[in-house]
Amino acid sequence: MVKEYKYRGLQIEELKAMSLENLFKLLPSRARRSLTRGITDGKRKLLEEVKAANAGKTNTQIKTHLRDVIVLPYFTGITIHVYSGKEFKPVVIRPEMVGHYLGEFVLTNKRVVHGAPGVGASRSSLYVPLK
Repeated sequence: MVKEYKYRGLQIEELKAMSLENLFKLLPSRARRSLTRGITDGKRKLLEEVKAANAGKTNTQIKTHLRDVIVLPYFTGITIHVYSGKEFKPVVIRPEMVGHYLGEFVLTNKRVVHGAPGVGASRSSLYVPLK
């Protein structure tokens, strides 16, 4: 049996039906402050795209540079492509992500993988220890 996710004791369907003012009371203080101070034009455009995708009115990819958007309950089930500084990486929004920022789920740096020494390297740098 699959465990039903609850956010602060409420199921995701209850959160979707809740008014924004009541939802803001459940969020952490940083997210609550950010949302009550107003939504900028860029964030408003993203929210409209998400609502259109929920309604099935659009089938295009949702791409955004906005990493500071707080995930709201009606984002669940949608794939949003978030910019990592180099490329857009897809993020499938799950109920566990509600209240977090989009940027938390896309890393901006990669793990460093060192290769062999290049042309013109000194003789001593040709030695690469085997582990």
